[in-house]
Amino acid sequence: MTQKIFRVSLVTVLLLFCSIGVVWAADEGPTAESNAVAIDTAWTLIAGFLVFFMQAGFAMVETGFTRAKNAANILMKNLMDFSIGTIAYWLVGFGIMFGATKAGLFGTNLFAASGNADHLGLSIPLMAFMIFQTMFCATAATIVSGAMAERTKFIAYVIYSAVISLIIYPVVGHWIWNGEGWLFKKGMIDFAGSTVVHSVGGWAALMGALILGPRLGKYGKDGKVNVIPGHSITLAALGVFILWFGWFGFNPGSTLSATNLSIASIAVTTNIAAAAGAILAMIFTWIRYGKPDVSMTLNGALAGLVGITAGTAAVNNVGAAVIGAGAGVLVVLAVEFFDKVVKVDDPVGAISVHGVCGAFGTIMVGFLAVDGGLLYGGGTELLVTQLTGVGAVFVWTIVTSGILFAAIKYTIGLRVSEAEEVEGLDIGEHGMTAYNDFVLRGTSSRSGHGAGRPAPVTVSQTVEKTV
Repeated sequence: MTQKIFRVSLVTVLLLFCSIGVVWAADEGPTAESNAVAIDTAWTLIAGFLVFFMQAGFAMVETGFTRAKNAANILMKNLMDFSIGTIAYWLVGFGIMFGATKAGLFGTNLFAASGNADHLGLSIPLMAFMIFQTMFCATAATIVSGAMAERTKFIAYVIYSAVISLIIYPVVGHWIWNGEGWLFKKGMIDFAGSTVVHSVGGWAALMGALILGPRLGKYGKDGKVNVIPGHSITLAALGVFILWFGWFGFNPGSTLSATNLSIASIAVTTNIAAAAGAILAMIFTWIRYGKPDVSMTLNGALAGLVGITAGTAAVNNVGAAVIGAGAGVLVVLAVEFFDKVVKVDDPVGAISVHGVCGAFGTIMVGFLAVDGGLLYGGGTELLVTQLTGVGAVFVWTIVTSGILFAAIKYTIGLRVSEAEEVEGLDIGEHGMTAYNDFVLRGTSSRSGHGAGRPAPVTVSQTVEKTV
């Protein structure tokens, strides 16, 4: 009898320990759900780091397409728009963009990335989401730099980078990417930001360049357009390759999930559009100018990337090729239009690449989205929504950035002096040069200098022929 009681007690104790082990395993051990969260978080962070590396791409493109005497200034601006934008977006912009809505127009909480974020329905930690979105904010701010290069005061750039990150960009993001935003509720599709990121940057760049005015020597008294070549097509090409690489974080990363297998098809549509943009820009300039233009072809690849960003998850591979090809041609025409017709001096083509092609790609979703596109039997509802969104963002950005740049111009000043512009912003703004072993050489003995010796360059000489 005693042995029987002992055996029963032993079995009971063993079963109790087994039960406790099962509970512990359920509470503390990895599960399919927790593994998915970990994988998605890691993917979002890696994608965000790829988008961060795009800052280097923008820096190289802008530096290569402009003159050597302004290289250090451009690098400094690209560094500081990310640094300033990070703090501004963390403290204020993120809350305006993703906080609980006020009438679908702007957020009212999550400032300094703290507070209740249940309305976002995230499957990843809030901090992972916030750092990923910070990279997008920095991209919108840095686009403006290129169009205003070589003649903008550094302090002015610091101020408008902060304001764009604080309010102009986040409000648009709230409208389209916050689940409570008014354009989101209308059904607008802008998956990774053709309009939210690129058009905001492009339209702000347009207003900045208009209010700032062209570089010295860009336009002659007779209206002739003078070419001011950049100092390194090599750097520009490197920048484009870096941007193309980073875009695989920009678009597929916007799923916020590595367990969402659509990241593969998104990567493919992204790549096809970029390739189509480069090819069509090359062909179009070959026909138009008699030779394939390198700088336009580089911008063609970027135009394809910008164009596909809105619909990368909504269109098929054929649609991606159509959008990329269209953007590759459109960017050439847009650069010519702003350069020759509107007389807006944009050294890198930022307005055309990001503003025009961002709007184009967003609108084309209304035609080519497999689910709801006009050409796929979806009617005009999505197309009207896309047009509404593009128009609303254009008006908001033009008005707010116009006020911003005008306020800077008539207070601290937007533009450097004529002498500083001639000498280069590296010296005037930072007291240094990017290429200390390079010597700027003028004319030969005809100007009173021995052959091969540096000759002074005056303002009038630079206006007539840029150096």
